[in-house]
Order: sequence, then C-alpha cells, then structure tokens
Amino acid sequence: MIDYRYKVFMAVAAHSSFSNAAAELCISQPAVSKQIKLLEQHTGALFNRQARQIVLTPLGHRIYKLLIKGQLIEKEIEAEVLSQRSTAETTGQLKIGSSTTISLYILPKVLALLHKTTPAIKVTLVNRNSQNILKALSQHEVDIACVESNQRTNTFYYEPFIQDEIIAVCATNSPYGQQPLNIKELPQTPLALREHGSGTLAVLNHMLESKGIKSTDLNVIARLGGTEALKNYLLHSEALGFLSALSVQKEIEHGHLRQVEIPELKVQRDFSFVLRKGEEMSAQARLFVKTAHTTWHLSKV
Repeated sequence: MIDYRYKVFMAVAAHSSFSNAAAELCISQPAVSKQIKLLEQHTGALFNRQARQIVLTPLGHRIYKLLIKGQLIEKEIEAEVLSQRSTAETTGQLKIGSSTTISLYILPKVLALLHKTTPAIKVTLVNRNSQNILKALSQHEVDIACVESNQRTNTFYYEPFIQDEIIAVCATNSPYGQQPLNIKELPQTPLALREHGSGTLAVLNHMLESKGIKSTDLNVIARLGGTEALKNYLLHSEALGFLSALSVQKEIEHGHLRQVEIPELKVQRDFSFVLRKGEEMSAQARLFVKTAHTTWHLSKV
C-alpha cells in the first residue's frame, strides 16, 4: 500500500496547491504541510515554492510518475484479490450435516437454489439425527450443521435459522383425533415416537417434563428411526405420534393425518446453523447460510 505521506504528496502535486490538497484529503492545511515536511526530510526537496506557485522539482516529478504507476499496480492487486475472493465463494466443496426434519423438508429447496446460483459449489448433505450430526461436526466429517438449538454445547457456535412446532398427529380414522386431548390423558394414550438421539424426541421430552410427565410415564408402543418411518407407521395405526408440523403439512391438507389438539402442550423448537467454535466460517458455508435465510424468508412472504 502507498504510504500516507506519499498520498498527501500526490494530492499536492496534482493540484499544485496545499489548500486544495487539504480539501481533497479532508484534513487541515497545516497537516498537509507537516506531512510534506516529513517526507522531504526523507527524500529531499520535492517542491519549489516560487512566489504563490508550487512546482515539482525534477526529483519530485520522477517520484510522482512512479507513484502513478504504483497506484495502478495497487488497483490491479485489489482487483486480483477481489477476483480470488469471488472465485473462492463460488467454487469448492461443502459438506452439510443436518437433522432429519431439516434434511427432508427445508434444505432441498435451499440447496436447489444454491446450485442454480452457484453451480460450481459441490454440496454433500449428511442426514442423521441431531446427536449424531453434532458428533460428525466435532469429528470434522461435515463443515457446518443444522440442528435443533436445544442441542447446545460449549464446543459449538450457533446461529439462529428458523422456528418449528412439534404437533400431535394421528390417522384420520384413529379414535384419538376426534376431540382435544387433556394432557393428563397422555400417559394412557398409545404413542409411537422417534428413536433416542432424535432432536424431536429431546424437545418433546423436555416440554413434557416441564408439565410433570416423565418419559417413563408414557405408553410407548413403538419407536421408529426417522420422520418418514414414523409418519408412515401412524398412517396405518391408531397410535398418537409427535412430529414436526413441517413434516406432516401435506398429509394434514390431504386428510390422511389429523392434528390432535392438546391445549396444555405447545412444543416449539428453534433450528440453528452450527459451527465448531474458534473456526471461521468458509466462503461456501457463508453463501449457503445466506441462501438458506433468503429462501426461508421468501417462502414466508
């Protein structure tokens, strides 16, 4: 980078005026004079002060021409850096780990838009339950994760993404979907739930415990690994299950599943992007996060 004293010198040389140079640089005229004095102590005389005119000395003229070339080189360097940064953001590989709900119902749309705008970024999506995704992140198997925010540990940095609601659902012909269910009846109700390690299950258990219901109090007749497995089980069973509202939206709209109202129980969760603490987010990850926020915002408009 060109030294500040030389930049002051260039302004004076361009205007042949200390006062005009001061106006351009937004500093006082005495400050300009001070910088030129310091520079001339190092280089020798750069200006001839003749009456009210300021004229470059032969040395000053040669240095001015070199500085013009240096300024052009500086701009070329800045352009090269910007070009490299742009290339880094739009190429490369990105491994994303996410919990089941996010993988199935949120990220496909995000990744499709990311590929459309930056096709040179090669994305791999790893789909596991939240507990295993965080393990994969800690072991550097994925670059960034997206899981329930309740899975927080001091090992990771969390950036909020979206909010989701976990609702009770059953098949339309199930006897449990005909009227609201009192939370006190829940321990006697046959339930089909997600597997241990599931973020959905962890959030549900936490909320039930806050209402005085332990997981051991529940009548769990089946545990299924994954949202789709649980959803398909419920379609053919009378049992009650808890799933993300995002995951059963179409089934409820088409009349295959029915939401069961439990007035005393409202289960909400936040999804967050997760990074290893102390590591800077890569250019590809930043672009992915930006695209995710944009996609989600537009879908809510």
